[in-house]
Amino acid sequence: MKKKKYNVAVVGATGVVGKEFLTILEERNFPVGEIRLLASERSAGNTLQFKGVDETVKDLAHETFEGIDIGLFSPGASVSAKYAPIAGKAGCIVIDNTSQFRMDPDVPLVVPEVNPGDIAKYTKKNIIANPNCSTIQMVVALKPIHDKYRIKRVVVSTYQSVSGAGKEAMEELSSQVKELFNMREPSVEVLPHRIAFNCLPQIDSFLDNGYTKEEMKMVNETHKIFGDESVKISATAVRVPVFVGHSEAVNIETEKPIDPADVKKLLAKSPGVIVIDDPKEGVYPMPSDVAGQDEVFVGRIRRDDTVPNGINMWIVADNLRKGAALNAVQIAEVLIKDYI
Repeated sequence: MKKKKYNVAVVGATGVVGKEFLTILEERNFPVGEIRLLASERSAGNTLQFKGVDETVKDLAHETFEGIDIGLFSPGASVSAKYAPIAGKAGCIVIDNTSQFRMDPDVPLVVPEVNPGDIAKYTKKNIIANPNCSTIQMVVALKPIHDKYRIKRVVVSTYQSVSGAGKEAMEELSSQVKELFNMREPSVEVLPHRIAFNCLPQIDSFLDNGYTKEEMKMVNETHKIFGDESVKISATAVRVPVFVGHSEAVNIETEKPIDPADVKKLLAKSPGVIVIDDPKEGVYPMPSDVAGQDEVFVGRIRRDDTVPNGINMWIVADNLRKGAALNAVQIAEVLIKDYI
């Protein structure tokens, strides 16, 4: 007999994604019994509201996870590496938002609109990985196209908001804007260079192949989610001075003939996708419009005449919601519906 309520731990509760977990659990009326908020020692003792009640944040280091059914983790990869296995062994099913377990062959990497069946593989370690934010929104839009037309190659350039680097990066953008308007040299501490009125073609560190870790995440994670390594993917990830919302310019080449009008119809009926595409009227998705929204928004769908079967599109989503917290909660919803 299924439970009516589930005890949930939010790890990294005081971060931007942790707070978003609480908002989305409440908005979607997830059947929470006990809510346990966990963070580092320096955040312990603070309070956060959940369903109108002040909940005290506890020190993660002292947590055993006994009695917890689901753990929503977003504390940083090194912290997840230590505590997610502890939680899993205690019987808690961890949905981890960090990069720590994404490419672990014994951990499913899941976007519910794309590969919900992979959730069943969680039993090996009691851990399910949430993909990278830029990967999530791309695969939600690409999977229907891949299923119908067979994608051969993807070239993607991202325009990623500072919230993807955490609340410290958001604060840095805000402070730099103020400093520049007051004719002062802005301080640079969180991101590699000044982000205010600038674009940084670097997200995460560079690898030996000249790509960043963020760019290779998009390649490797897409292959794992699709279960298909034949799709060639080239990515350039750029940080832009936007607070919330990632955008992507995506060029796709398919095996089968593809028509932009058909793609619009296909995506318009695909789960989790909203097509906004009337460019002559200046109507297309923008991060300022999609912040706070759950769906992946697609526009600027047009033919690429440089290849036989090519299209271009523009994909935008709220990286804190669908790109992180919402996707994890959606995984939890499938878990309680079909598995626990």
